[in-house]
Amino acid sequence: MRITAIRDVVAPIRSDIANAWIDFSTMTASVVAVVTDRVVDGRPVVGFGFNSNGRYAPQGLLRERFVPRLLAAEPDSLLDGDGILDPHRAWAAMMRNEKPGGHGERSVAVGVLDMALWDAASKARGVPLWRLLADRHRGGEADPTAWVYAAGGYYYPGKGLDALKDEMRSYLDRGYSTVKMKVGLVPLDEDLARIEAVLSVLGGDGGRLCVDVNGRFTLEEAIRFGRAVAPFGLRWYEEPVDPLDYLAHAALATTYDGPLATGENLFSHQDARNLIRHGGLRPDRDVLQFDPALSYGLVEYLRTLETLRAHGWSPRRCVPHGGHQFALNIAVGLGLGGNESYPDVFAPFGGFADAVPVRDSRVAMPDVPGIGFEAKQALYAVMRPLAEG
Repeated sequence: MRITAIRDVVAPIRSDIANAWIDFSTMTASVVAVVTDRVVDGRPVVGFGFNSNGRYAPQGLLRERFVPRLLAAEPDSLLDGDGILDPHRAWAAMMRNEKPGGHGERSVAVGVLDMALWDAASKARGVPLWRLLADRHRGGEADPTAWVYAAGGYYYPGKGLDALKDEMRSYLDRGYSTVKMKVGLVPLDEDLARIEAVLSVLGGDGGRLCVDVNGRFTLEEAIRFGRAVAPFGLRWYEEPVDPLDYLAHAALATTYDGPLATGENLFSHQDARNLIRHGGLRPDRDVLQFDPALSYGLVEYLRTLETLRAHGWSPRRCVPHGGHQFALNIAVGLGLGGNESYPDVFAPFGGFADAVPVRDSRVAMPDVPGIGFEAKQALYAVMRPLAEG
């Protein structure tokens, strides 16, 4: 099996929505296709990948460093014992001559290609990625479904409480029982009114609501907000302070007893280790949101899970950011705690296979080789031209 071409394009995912830190008016994503000479059912195997929302398209890094390294590698050095592309070997080739630390946006570029390599490797074997992972890492045991929650509640021009409630009702109508909303951009009393409006849709059950600050608060603001929302009994309080301020996380955890969630802006197993060592997080309740598409891909995510286990954390405490099919395969195959979902934003990259419904916030995986992009029509329409050249 040989790589014959790697093609990429930058796709816009811009919108008028905003969280507490950024707006998405200029957001982009890189989409790649790794074309191979392996033929299955009369067609060459092509692996697809893209980066999650919140980080811009890393096209320069892809074209200047990581794609050339893959194409320059001795072809046999990228193969496993069965003659199929090995994402672990490819990862080593991409990271050759890279210094440790300073993960930055290179983790995004490598993650895009890693996703495509896993897609190609599992397609070459004729199995879904979730099945490949379960067979390799869990003795063949895959979860029958994954817990998912609907992420929305963004700030939007002219969007009042009635529109916010309508949005959340629409998620319940589509099978979600747990939802997430953005907070932190407006004064505390306004956010409390927004939270109470959403809770009215959820029957007052705070365990069905997550709130996400996107790292906007100072420690003092995070403590004040935490005290204000503690009576609601929220599912979790997400990324309340800067993601790299581990001491602030640890201090907040001494004052806020409810579940905290963070990790989407940490991009390596070393970052994860520092968070667990120094962030004061509690393995009996807190949630880790490392996104494999942004953090050097699944090869590195497997190292992250090993690091977590060594520090007493279960994979069930991991609920990846990103709302994409790649992380959903990983959640089902490796037994994670669930996965984010974007029913209405970041189309067509958010969301799952077209014919797979969400029931009581759980979703099953289709039996489609690879990651399953071909089962999501709108997304595959973006990817298909790259395969065809």
